[in-house]
Order: sequence, then C-alpha cells, then structure tokens
Amino acid sequence: MEKLCRCLLILLGLLSVQEKAKGTEENSARLGVSSQSSNYDGLVSSYAVDGLRDSYSHTNAQTDPWWRVDLLNVYKVNRVVITNKDSSYYYTRINGAVIRVGNVSQDFYSNPICAVISTIPSNTTETFYCDGMEGRYVHIHIPGDGKIMTVKEIEVYGFIAGNVALDGVATQSSTFEDWSADRGIDGDRGLLQQNTGCAETAPGNSNPWWRLDLRDVYHVIRVVITNGNDCCPERVNGAEIRIGNSLENNGNNNPLCAVIPGIPAGQSYTYPCGGMVGRYVNVFRPGTDKILTMCEVEVYVEDICKQRAAVKMRFSSKEDLTDSTIAENILQQLGSILAGRGFKDVIVQWSQPPQQDVIKVEEKRPCS
Repeated sequence: MEKLCRCLLILLGLLSVQEKAKGTEENSARLGVSSQSSNYDGLVSSYAVDGLRDSYSHTNAQTDPWWRVDLLNVYKVNRVVITNKDSSYYYTRINGAVIRVGNVSQDFYSNPICAVISTIPSNTTETFYCDGMEGRYVHIHIPGDGKIMTVKEIEVYGFIAGNVALDGVATQSSTFEDWSADRGIDGDRGLLQQNTGCAETAPGNSNPWWRLDLRDVYHVIRVVITNGNDCCPERVNGAEIRIGNSLENNGNNNPLCAVIPGIPAGQSYTYPCGGMVGRYVNVFRPGTDKILTMCEVEVYVEDICKQRAAVKMRFSSKEDLTDSTIAENILQQLGSILAGRGFKDVIVQWSQPPQQDVIKVEEKRPCS
C-alpha cells in the first residue's frame, strides 16, 4: 500500500455582521436655512422650502446659478424631491442641474454628486435618490453661462447621521394623553406644527423622568435635545441628563452629563458628554408637581454601528482569497444572501482578513 500526500489550501477569515443605524425620514429642508446665488424680483430661496406649491424661487440670469440648503446637522440623505415650475416654456431651466450633498459650504463643487437632472416636466415632481449620502449641505447648481434657476419646491429626506437614539427603546415615568416616550426618538423634531411629535409626562407628578435604553454600551459624545414649539418651553428647565449602566432609581442615579437651565421654544441645544460610558440616557427633572416635555432626544456616540455577530468561516478554494478583490466579492455574495433572507440593513465586513493555512492529507492507494 502506497501513501501519498496532497495539500489543501484552507483559508480562515473572521467576518463581522453589523446592523446599520436606522431612523425615521423627515423633510429636513423645512428645518434648514436656504440661500441662492441671486434673487430675481423678490423670489427668494425660502420659497422653495415653504411647503406651498403656488410659490417658487428664482435667480437672475448668470453663470452657474445655485440654490443651497443648510440642514444644520449632518444627515444621511436618502432622496431629494424637486417640483418644477408650472410653465410651458420655462420648465426647461432646470435641465442639466447637478445635485450635490456634502459638508463643504463654500466650494460646493468639491461635494459629491447625488444626481444630474436631465429634465423635469412642467409642474411635475421628480425624486432623485442619494442612497444615504452624508452631508450638512444640499446644493443644486446649473453649469453654464446665462442660466436661470427656477424651482417650485425642494424636499430633502433622510435622518441625522450617527444618532443611535433612533435604535433605542424609550420609556417615561408617566404619559400625558398620547404623548408617549417613543415620540422623543421618532426622528421628527416636531417643529413644523405645534403639539406634535413630542414626549410629555402627566401633570401633578414629582420628579418626572424620561429614559432611553440604547440596547448596548456606548461612549456618548453629546446629547441634543429639542424643546417643544408651543406654550410651555419651561417644562424642560432644570432637567438633568444622566448616563450610565444602572437602573437604580430608574436610572436617575447614573453620572451627570449636564443640567439644562432652559431651551427656547422650538430650539435644539447640544450638551457635550465627553465620551461618558453607558447604556441608559436619562432626562430627569427633579421637584414636585413637574411636567417634562421634549420633542426629540438625539444621542451621538463614537461608534454608530453595533456589532451583532462575528462569524468564523473556513473556505476551501482554488482561488487566492487573500487577494483583496476576491475577498470583496465574497462579502458582496454574502450580503446578497443575507438580503434575500430578510437581513437588508446590515454591513458585512472582514474583521480579520483571510489567511492561508496549508494542511496535508494522506491518501492510501492500493498496490497495483
């Protein structure tokens, strides 16, 4: 009996599967500050974000006219929706416009391109998908000389990037009518209408509190709180922001990040927490006969993705999986398989690149 040895190329790699941060879309253009390169006959940039379909913005004839909205926060922009002017002739003015999303306010040509508008029919609304591009500014400009930009309405849909509160679970000490705790993390700052989209505790209670379970331990960089745009902005005055891992006293004994002296109606204030470690974020308003009202609570952390699973995989392949191109193709195939099984909001990546391991396998061959 003759023994032969053959070599098998085995590759070991460690994959991590992460869940993407999710959130509720909002028309963030309505909350931002718009501007444009020039104003024709008083038709200012804000007419394109007023929610009305009988007004429009209009620039002078010029080289490379532009319109811009400052979203006031870095957003993951999913789509830009544009409604063109109602005109049998002037609707072509939008032809060739470029939509850019990024964080550069002045030299906006350096911001990445979301889409180029070939045309939009008169009085028609078209959607342009940006697939989660991150940026504070959305610019729309028309390259060329003697151009005019006229737009009836511009909407920008997305959610604030890195806000892990959107994936958390909220609760509060009591609830006034249907102003439930989860309204404080619905992704809507509730500023477009009064008395909507806010969390509020019931009246006549002492030491009201609101708590967010992040469902994982994070280093919290900052907390942003938006106050109600209605009658009673003082209902957040004196509230304490506490972060930690304890549920003692409903989490209100955790270390203090900040005390809120007051937030004007409809305003958003930021409170730096310096990387405090914790799973729970509490807003606690001490005192008797107090009410706590907040329209939105945003929590920003060092890591915006939570690792859900790590999978060690063994490959037997004739291909060299240490080649970066081939390894990337493996990730794409695995991502497609997961998406087909309902796991669409995940990131698959190598946490440990494939490494070669050659093993010898003995084969027995009968004597001839």
